[in-house]
Amino acid sequence: MLTPFDDYPIHQTPAPIAQPVSADPNHYDRYWFNGYDRDGGFFLGGAMGHYPNRGVVDGAFSVVHDGVEHSVFASGRMPADRATTVGPLRIEIVEPLRTLRYVVDDNDHGLTADVTFRARTEAIEEPRQQIVRNNVPMMDYTRLTQWGTWEGTITLPTGVTLDVDPSRTYATRDRSWGVRGVGQQAPTNFDPAPMQIFWLWAPLHFDDCCTHLALFERADGERWLEQALVVPVLPDAGEPEHLARSEYEVEWLPGRREMASARVTLNRRDGTAMPTIEFERLFTFRMRGIGYTHPHWSHGSNHGELEVGGESVALGDFVPDDPSSIHIQTLCKVRMGDREGVGVLEQLAFGPHAPTGLTGFTDGFTPA
Repeated sequence: MLTPFDDYPIHQTPAPIAQPVSADPNHYDRYWFNGYDRDGGFFLGGAMGHYPNRGVVDGAFSVVHDGVEHSVFASGRMPADRATTVGPLRIEIVEPLRTLRYVVDDNDHGLTADVTFRARTEAIEEPRQQIVRNNVPMMDYTRLTQWGTWEGTITLPTGVTLDVDPSRTYATRDRSWGVRGVGQQAPTNFDPAPMQIFWLWAPLHFDDCCTHLALFERADGERWLEQALVVPVLPDAGEPEHLARSEYEVEWLPGRREMASARVTLNRRDGTAMPTIEFERLFTFRMRGIGYTHPHWSHGSNHGELEVGGESVALGDFVPDDPSSIHIQTLCKVRMGDREGVGVLEQLAFGPHAPTGLTGFTDGFTPA
């Protein structure tokens, strides 16, 4: 089936763009955003994904304000032309790799928005992320990451309207595509494999640069993926500085898989260490607010022709060892030597992780 995209020279296979190269039901293509007032006044998250072998498009927009995480969700039938809209949610590509707009129109939950992302940096390509279990690719995708700012307005279900000022509202976005476990999984005849994942992701904003850390580790601390960068801010067109192995320390809140404090040391390839980055936590955003591991609105789940819903959950009401509460981003003020900045430490830890003292599957941290 032909769609308007077939008029562009972007084909990767002999098939039309609407036809994926693989029939894997876990094939996906997603937008993701965060944003935050530099002093912690609010936090926003947004996502939208296409799942062409499931015929599903879904999206969510979420805001933490005054101790409550408000979210609106939508899921429906995916259009063949890959339109970036579902229900009240719409993403517009104003200028590729520079400017994007996220609109949340009127809906029954009362959360609306019209916000525009503008790039502070070039987009960077992260290392390809791959996990194979029982000889089956469970995760195999590419992702770009970009730092920026937001501007516009958000109206909350409480009636409060937030003025999103680009001089003080920082942002990160990513685009990822490939294979990742989404929606209901097909039954197999394989023996169940214990799930373990330990992921830290720290895109940070400073006045004169941005820094990046992404890493996966196994239960014993073996690091199987890492990227650490210093990224220049626009209009500087310089290349990001690729760094050597980084070191980190995370102290967990008792009974949780959520940071109390953290430190990261980035090392240059010539062997010199950059000043240690100190993380001061402000509050934590639960990624379930934009569909990650949500019990009803999980990515790629089938909700028919169209379903729209919402929720408002006080931060203190999330159950810390519930699987839907494990994937988190903690908003932090950060200091690197004389530089002061702001950013998030994303944490996703299922299963044990000996270096940081985690045991069990979702058990909260128990001090020795």
